[in-house]
Amino acid sequence: MTTTASRSDTGKRTDSSETFVEVETRYGRLRGRDVNGIKTFKGIAYGGSTAGKQRFMPPSKPTPWTGVRDALEFGTVAPQTVGDTSEYGRMIGWDNHPGGMGEDCLVLNVWTPALDGRKRAVMVSIHGGGFTSGSGSTPGYNGKSLARFGDVVVVTVNHRLGALGYLHLGDLAGSEFAQSGAVGMLDLTAALEWVRDNIDRFGGDPDTVMVWGQSGGGAKTSTLLAMPSAKGLFRRAAVQSGSALLLMKRDVASEMAERLLGKLDLDKSKLAELQALPFDRLIAAQTSVARETRTMGFAPVVDGDAIPRHPFDPTAPEITADVPLIVGTTLDDAAMVGRFDIDDAGVKDLLRKRRRSAQHVDRIFELYRRHYPETSPFLLLAKMQTDRGGRRSATTMAERKAALGRAPAYLYLFTWPSPALGGKFGAVHGVDVGLAFNSAGGAIAGNTPEARALAGRFAAAWVAFAKTGDPNTSEIPRWPVYDAQDRPTMIFDNEVRVENDPLRELRLLWDELYA
Repeated sequence: MTTTASRSDTGKRTDSSETFVEVETRYGRLRGRDVNGIKTFKGIAYGGSTAGKQRFMPPSKPTPWTGVRDALEFGTVAPQTVGDTSEYGRMIGWDNHPGGMGEDCLVLNVWTPALDGRKRAVMVSIHGGGFTSGSGSTPGYNGKSLARFGDVVVVTVNHRLGALGYLHLGDLAGSEFAQSGAVGMLDLTAALEWVRDNIDRFGGDPDTVMVWGQSGGGAKTSTLLAMPSAKGLFRRAAVQSGSALLLMKRDVASEMAERLLGKLDLDKSKLAELQALPFDRLIAAQTSVARETRTMGFAPVVDGDAIPRHPFDPTAPEITADVPLIVGTTLDDAAMVGRFDIDDAGVKDLLRKRRRSAQHVDRIFELYRRHYPETSPFLLLAKMQTDRGGRRSATTMAERKAALGRAPAYLYLFTWPSPALGGKFGAVHGVDVGLAFNSAGGAIAGNTPEARALAGRFAAAWVAFAKTGDPNTSEIPRWPVYDAQDRPTMIFDNEVRVENDPLRELRLLWDELYA
């Protein structure tokens, strides 16, 4: 339904073609915008507030309303620490979260080509930022271009983060808090339930849903694949530089919870007070615990209930054995942190400080120098850190998925370097995020002809996969199903190509050292 014509986000007259549109959901009627043919609905509640007595509790359903509710602006962002002042953080604008911050944060956003009852594939993007930061309203997750490009419905989601989403109190406070270490993930299953129940009103097909995410979004996607509550809510999945094989164990999670309670001068008998504290005190305590433990802080817990097992250890999860999966990394994922001024001697010093590499410093360094003779020491170290960490996890995930033999796994390696700051970051963590949305803008990817061409190829594969479970399109060479013998891998660069077992010598090195 069209209600008002030719207005901008500020309500002023504009030359763009914009109208207001309305749609009836199961909970009430929403008003969104149609801007140049793409219908956008922002800040839609898929759950109730998580404040007060609902803090640390599984999500509740949204409260129905009468009349028409505006869905014109992004909703509230989950409480989190902001302030990434690193060069990489400034480049990607990670602190740009429209919508304010608070515990009434269970909201999602929808971009759709039409409200016409057609059954389009639905692409649900889960934001990055580990398990402690980020939002679905960050500019890099705008779904407008992808919805138009692929004739798909795009959804982004906010959910609880950090201690508010993953503080495991079940072993300290009893059954009432049994799922508190997983409520941030239960939020995501609630969002997928909202998609199942409402997306047909937005021109989407609830039986053709893909979930995907990069970095922390990939880790959350990995976790959803092992959650009984998410079974059947999506048909395909993709993990970009975020393969989570293992989650936090209960004993470690309980120790982290006790540390946080100590920071707040609370004990197990005062957990009711924990639900009443201002959320900024919890976030401050969470940050202090993370600093002391030198960890990322709070994350989903294998509680035996909401999350009954580790996502991909010792095997891929049987409950989603029939879900096709794309897994990948960027060549220089680890380049988002580190010292640009490091030299070869500094690289070797860091290798000596790690137990697995301390006795093999010269062997490791010489092997990498042979593979990358012209690479800066900073990027050489980033490649080492990526290969021994995230790349090994991604390869293992693909291997274990393929071993189930029920649905295909596809592996990719993104080697196209970010043009930002003269290319010094290389193919850095996150360079593939905007391109999956068919968006070549932003500082990290740039708006160059090469970026636009690669975005078209990369997004085309994502759209094809969302629609069919097979990423092959005419835009790329044939992408073979992954197997542990040939290890076919799609290389995304200015030249898109397939290689069997790329970086084999480096892979075998780390497999040996971590055996």
